[in-house]
Amino acid sequence: MEIFEYLRKYDYEQLVICQDRTSGLKAIICIHDTTLGPALGGTRMWNYACEEDAIFDALRLARGMTYKNSAAGLNLGGGKTVIIGDSRTQKNEELFRAFGRYVQSLNGRYITAEDVGTSVQDMDWVHLETDFVTGVSSSYGASGDPSPMTARGVWRGMKAAAMEAFGSDSLKGKTIAIQGLGHVGYYLAKHLHGEGAKLIVTDIHDELIKRVVDELGAIAVRPEEIFGVEADVFAPCAMGAVVNDETIPQFKFQVIAGAANNVLKEEQHGDRLHKLGILYAPDYVINSGGVINVADELEGYNYERALKKVEMIYDNVSKVIKIAKESKIPTYIAADRMAEQRIERIGRIRSNYLG
Repeated sequence: MEIFEYLRKYDYEQLVICQDRTSGLKAIICIHDTTLGPALGGTRMWNYACEEDAIFDALRLARGMTYKNSAAGLNLGGGKTVIIGDSRTQKNEELFRAFGRYVQSLNGRYITAEDVGTSVQDMDWVHLETDFVTGVSSSYGASGDPSPMTARGVWRGMKAAAMEAFGSDSLKGKTIAIQGLGHVGYYLAKHLHGEGAKLIVTDIHDELIKRVVDELGAIAVRPEEIFGVEADVFAPCAMGAVVNDETIPQFKFQVIAGAANNVLKEEQHGDRLHKLGILYAPDYVINSGGVINVADELEGYNYERALKKVEMIYDNVSKVIKIAKESKIPTYIAADRMAEQRIERIGRIRSNYLG
């Protein structure tokens, strides 16, 4: 990877490599764009195959947060952290406190939160070293785990997509295939079950599958089978790049709407979905409930206010679909256009120095 060439191509601002010998911390903090405000984005802990994979993941996730925060109407830029390690065996207080000191050193340019592989407890440890962290426990006057709000936003956005695809936003009787049953996937499954949807589910962890099967009567399939099941909606709620050359030929879905980030492996896969008539709800628009929720902490957390903002994901998805139809473009391009236009407009009015 030619790092500086990539940074210039996509206008990144900063890449910070963090290490701590005592705790074993190996992390990458990436700040993509702060036009709208300080960069807010979660911390992912993952056992990457190599360090280059971790750096690239931080880069693409940070850029995605710029677009997510803009599309959600937040006065926040985009950033992300990845910590290299096994989240099930390598977590400790020292590691997250060491990471918190790196966040503090950025003096508010970057604000972190939970993401894949990290938890409220982890953010509480980060909070011992910095105030530039959200998603900490309610004992600190914060919102705690953002997963329920992320799931609620995905559910609302899925209903908006259903209105376009099926002529009704009711998901009763619809078959939904959920890939990934972690915190967000589990809460999403509960929303869908409560509305009367039929669930086909998978995960790489058997205990998570068992919980959803036992509690919600879902049908379980092996991870590699989820792409070819007969379902109305596919909800990817695990890792990204699951819409690709290998999976698209298997699809029998009319809608793709889920919580995972960077669902399209490449932009051309969004073009292929468009040509096939499969409605894709762009990931960073539909899965923004979590960041909307934790961003509310920056104003002094109010649950009802945060919930009202998350409910508006229905309107945001509808707006993207409208732009796509009117301009005859794929929805992923419509979402980018909506986000970029807001950054450009706000960037113009902030060009004057106010002292």
